[in-house]
Amino acid sequence: SRKGNCLDNAVAENFFGILKTEMYHGYEYKSATELVNAIKEYIEYYNHKRIKLKLKGLSPIAYRNQALVAA
Repeated sequence: SRKGNCLDNAVAENFFGILKTEMYHGYEYKSATELVNAIKEYIEYYNHKRIKLKLKGLSPIAYRNQALVAA
């Protein structure tokens, strides 16, 4: 990508914004290990359980699996 092209980061920036809003803000973690474990748990939740209306009410993993079965 070209230097200064912000569209390349849009997906990552969006994810980190959601992560901070839903998981980080308002909580106080006592150690770096506790924060890392919370992030890992959130990523698991985000990919496997979090329902997205844009994905027809499915989680990202369920949506991808549905697309693979249809192909």
